[in-house]
Amino acid sequence: MEGGAMRGLFTCGVMDVLMERGVRFDGAAGVSAGAVFGSNYKSKQIGRARRYNKRFCRDPRYGSLRSLLKTGDFYGADFCYRELPDTLDPFDYETFKNNPMEFYVAATDIHTGKCVYHKCTDGGETDIQWMRASASMPLVARPVALDGHLLLDGAISDSVPFAFMESLGYNRNLIVLTQPAGYVKRKSAALPLVRLLLRRYPAVAQTLAVRHEMYNRQMAEIQSRENAGTSFVIRPPKPLDIRRTENNPDELERVYQLGRAEAEKHFSALRSFLDR
Repeated sequence: MEGGAMRGLFTCGVMDVLMERGVRFDGAAGVSAGAVFGSNYKSKQIGRARRYNKRFCRDPRYGSLRSLLKTGDFYGADFCYRELPDTLDPFDYETFKNNPMEFYVAATDIHTGKCVYHKCTDGGETDIQWMRASASMPLVARPVALDGHLLLDGAISDSVPFAFMESLGYNRNLIVLTQPAGYVKRKSAALPLVRLLLRRYPAVAQTLAVRHEMYNRQMAEIQSRENAGTSFVIRPPKPLDIRRTENNPDELERVYQLGRAEAEKHFSALRSFLDR
């Protein structure tokens, strides 16, 4: 599951349709928003990501410049990764733990610029912090110290972890993207600022400098797998035209419904792909 911040509501729509129709997977992997929202597949919580995003998207504790200035994180770490899942919209830790589906998240080690993968097993504090690390966007989030690593957004180094899943033996994969076919990522105009602010971490700054090349190469590889029939891809039919930090619940709902529509549209073909 690709990330893309609030483009991830598209993935939420896809996931909910598949859960409603009883589709089970042996394993899943998510990056950034794909990790945070995707965890609800393992906890079997249909509609949860849609619900809490719409409910809290205008709450400054959830995501705001105020939160960034006050805490160092645009998306408030304590609110998003403790108060929300523990109290306000409870995450089903028990179901997550007991569901045999393997679930992996990816984050970027800022000292090496390389991707690090973590298997989430019980949804406990360590797993939640790995999800946070996977979604910690550079410049608007603090690096997360975990298991001997200092981590930022996994999409920096591996935007769609299909190759990682293939390396584990998963050879019949559904890939959920949040950009339409033909999308080409351009070199970031903010790179000089990125290099300045991340000057203590030259490896991750260099990885960010060539991220567009990695991303476009991945998209070409995914298209090749789709054409060969070895992977099934669900993606938006056109650009989602939503801000990464969108706080309009109507826009979130629009993108969520687009995800549902695409999942419904392609469900029969996906079912055939998974059953063969």
